[in-house]
Amino acid sequence: MKEDYQNILSRINSDIERKSIDKTARLIIVSKSQPISSIRELIKSGYHMYGENYLDEAIKKIEEIDNNNLEWHFIGRIQSNKIKKIVKYFNWVQTISSEKHARLLNEECQKLEKKLNICVQINIDNEESKAGIMINEIDEFLNNISKYEYLSLRGIMAIPSKLNALKENVNSYNILKLKYDKLSNKYKNIDTLSLGMSNDYKLALSKGSNMIRIGSLIFGERK
Repeated sequence: MKEDYQNILSRINSDIERKSIDKTARLIIVSKSQPISSIRELIKSGYHMYGENYLDEAIKKIEEIDNNNLEWHFIGRIQSNKIKKIVKYFNWVQTISSEKHARLLNEECQKLEKKLNICVQINIDNEESKAGIMINEIDEFLNNISKYEYLSLRGIMAIPSKLNALKENVNSYNILKLKYDKLSNKYKNIDTLSLGMSNDYKLALSKGSNMIRIGSLIFGERK
């Protein structure tokens, strides 16, 4: 592995130790657009959780790497015609924001007798460019999808606006943590607040995130 990978990951792990409220915070390495060779090097160093946005690209990686000890998180937009493949290849889906998609995922999981971990995506800053439900819709949404026995409801995921992160406007982060705490008390399987990326993970950790998703900080900006 390149030395800078090691240094960057060491700093991230140090930040998790120092800044996170929840000391069990997990790092998802966002490996979209990265070569398989880079992922293999990370695997050798003990990293086993990876996030992918693009289904066809991800399938090639998952098949070629062929390692059942890895945990693959789908973090891209869900399309109905891709659900069968998402269920086949992924352990987690973090971008649920449609009851229809939840139903279709459950149906495909039932066929494979497979439990799928899911997070519901919240559009915390009401940005038109981002998917996700509004935070005031989350209770009804979870009530409607909690009946699906092949979906393991693990938590909520959000991407606060870059402007809020830049200004360290913590309101959105506080709202998400408050809602997560209420939901985790209500639903026994909820244990994941997936919040924080390369630009805001330190802030997110300090506000209660226990899962961060980092790509560009590790690999560099995509060209």
